[in-house]
Amino acid sequence: MFVMVVWGLNVVAVKYLVEAMHPVQMQGVRIGAAGIAALAILYVLKELKRPNRNEVVLIGAAALFGQVLHHSLLAWGLLNTTAGNASLILGLIPVTTAVFAAVLLRERLNLLRVFGILIGFSGVMLIIIPSNEALSAAAGGDLLIFLSMISQAFSFILIRKASTSLPAGAMTAYMLLAGSIVLIGLSFVTGGGETVFQGHTSTVWAVFFSSALLATGAGHILFNSAIQKIGPSQTAVFNNFVPFFALGGSWLFLGETITVYQAASFMLIVIGVLLGTGYAEYQYKKYKYAN
Repeated sequence: MFVMVVWGLNVVAVKYLVEAMHPVQMQGVRIGAAGIAALAILYVLKELKRPNRNEVVLIGAAALFGQVLHHSLLAWGLLNTTAGNASLILGLIPVTTAVFAAVLLRERLNLLRVFGILIGFSGVMLIIIPSNEALSAAAGGDLLIFLSMISQAFSFILIRKASTSLPAGAMTAYMLLAGSIVLIGLSFVTGGGETVFQGHTSTVWAVFFSSALLATGAGHILFNSAIQKIGPSQTAVFNNFVPFFALGGSWLFLGETITVYQAASFMLIVIGVLLGTGYAEYQYKKYKYAN
């Protein structure tokens, strides 16, 4: 739950940062700082482990989807949409993870869970395809956020596979560093040599390092540890709290308006997550058994 609060506010922070810095390079340097900090902490705690060849492949794949694609698409998408919309679309991660888990890990999907998945996706459609702005820049930004969400959900499956033998903390640090190197290299190709280290206020840097160390560094270590303990689908259930904290943060810090479409989308996504991940069904059976 702590990670959900931090990640919700981090959507607001990243929206602020992409408007102040080169988006992709900012993401690369930000997750790189988080990776170095995570590596240092794990070294002091003596929890670093050298990955074997199979784990290196899984780490590389997870870094590609969970760091490079997720963070670059998120950065570019946030340039053309609101933090509120982005947080709602990212709230679909749990049901998307459940779909991937069913296909790739052979987790069971019954009719109720399928119904929940459809409800969750319909909630996102409310904001991705508004009737009068289907081809607008905002809709294009929403689409990039949607692709970012899919990349993150798929990376959770790869993390699950890798974390059966490699400690979650070490895996997180390696993923962050690998993703950072690729993103920074990509930023010089797309940004014409621009650097994020020049001409920024102390406020920008305070937001940058808070996002890097707290949300990306500590947040990913804690979240990946949860995946290792209780599995991707169960852990991902908590992601439905991210839009709630992000919507509140975008209203409070960025002055964004919470629309009726966003409120309806939030409700549909939460219902979809509770049904689509099997959480509501589990709680019902637990209550029925207890009584």
